[in-house]
Order: sequence, then C-alpha cells, then structure tokens
Amino acid sequence: MTAIALTIAGSDSGGGAGIQADLKTFSALGVYGASVLTAITAQNTHGVTAIENLTPGIIGAQIDAVLSDLDVGAIKIGMVSRAVTAEVIAERLRHWQRLVVLDPVMVATSGDTLLEADAISALRRELLPLSLIVTPNLPEAALLADDTMAESEADIARQARLILAAGARAVLIKGGHGHGAESTDFLYDGTSMQRFTAPRLDTTHDHGTGCTLSAAIAAGLASGQTLLDAVASAKAYLHAALSSADALKIGTGRGPVHHFHAVWKAGT
Repeated sequence: MTAIALTIAGSDSGGGAGIQADLKTFSALGVYGASVLTAITAQNTHGVTAIENLTPGIIGAQIDAVLSDLDVGAIKIGMVSRAVTAEVIAERLRHWQRLVVLDPVMVATSGDTLLEADAISALRRELLPLSLIVTPNLPEAALLADDTMAESEADIARQARLILAAGARAVLIKGGHGHGAESTDFLYDGTSMQRFTAPRLDTTHDHGTGCTLSAAIAAGLASGQTLLDAVASAKAYLHAALSSADALKIGTGRGPVHHFHAVWKAGT
C-alpha cells in the first residue's frame, strides 16, 4: 500500500510554507500527499499582504471528499485562522477518526499574525483533544498554555503538562526561538520527556520550518513509524533541509528551506 498523508492548511503563494511546504515534504519522504485548503494567503519571503478565508462548507466538503476515498494514514493540521474553521475541521475529523498532527500556526516567520483572536480558544477546545501530537514553538506553547514564554526547562515542562491537560496526547515544544549553540525540542507524552538536540544554524532561510517539521512527522506516522521515530526522523530531515537552504536563493527576504535537498542540489 502507498502511504498517504493529508494536510489541512492555508496556501502560501510564495511556496515556502503552508500547503505547498507540506506537499513538498510528503513527496520528499516518499508519501503521497492530499490537501484541504483552509485559506489563501498573498505571501512571499517578506511577509503576508492578504488573507482570504475559505467557507466552512467547502472546508468540510474537501475533508469528506478526501477521507471517504483515500486511505489516509495521518493528517497534519496547519493554519486555522478562524474559530469556525477549527469547529468544522473538528466536527468532520471526529467522524473520520485519523491520527492528527496539529501545528498551531499563529504567526508567520515574517511576524504576520495568521489567526483571529477567538481562533486560539477554539483551537484549544476543538482540535487539541483530537491530536496525537501538537507541535508549538515557544511563543505558541505559551499561548496554548495561557502563560508567559518559557525561559527554562522547568517552564517548558509545566507548559507541556498544561497542553496535555487540554486534551492532546503528546506535545513537541520546539526550541528554535531559544538561544545558544544548540536548539533543543522537547517531546512530552504525559510520562516522560524526550530531548531532540541539533546545532543551531545561522541562516535567514528558515521560512516554513514549522510546517515542514509537522508535515514530516505526519509522513512518518503515515508510513507506520512510532511517534518517537516519526519525530526523530522529522527532526533529521528538517535539519538537513535547513542546512541546504542558503544555496536555494529564493526571494530577497526569509527564504524557504530546501525540501528536496536529497533529490537535487540547489544552484546546479
């Protein structure tokens, strides 16, 4: 059987994040990708200039069309900009029952806000309880936990417990917004904390890193990996994609990671 993953997310017209990054990641990892659009953004490497949200009806119809036909092994949820979007996604996924990787996309790499204020509480209420794993960065973890941004490992552990108390079965709090020579992500499943550490890379070509990591986890789960193995392999894939990103030279702002670093060499 061909492994299949579904991304439910927004479109990035610049191609570096959102649906585009997810489908590139699935393909790079040998997984067939299906998609459900939640919103369309006018976006490039400098930022987001416009957002057009899709109606709940068409979002729900896309989910039903895909899941009634394709044998989807895992679903990645990305940009959920409105409460009504979270509600329709949750309503349909409670019916279809699939493994869910939730990437709580709240702010773009450029700093542009990607969701309305009431969407945060809806995301907590509707989507966290459906998630096998949620993958916030440090600012997003603070918002989900209704807390200030973590400054220590003890803070991260406390916020991880709060996020699990809201219904998620596991949380990966990413350390990319931290400081120091190494970047550490913390995976907590309610019983133990696993650490994934990699050298911190000095690059401005990091657009779509969160989308790419969560999509890679979904690809691993769809391929039959355990959650721990899916996170570990996703981390390795993202680090390699980031290491190769500078050679891409896409745009004049914060460029994307190189999703196909193992397939073709940038600049040749």
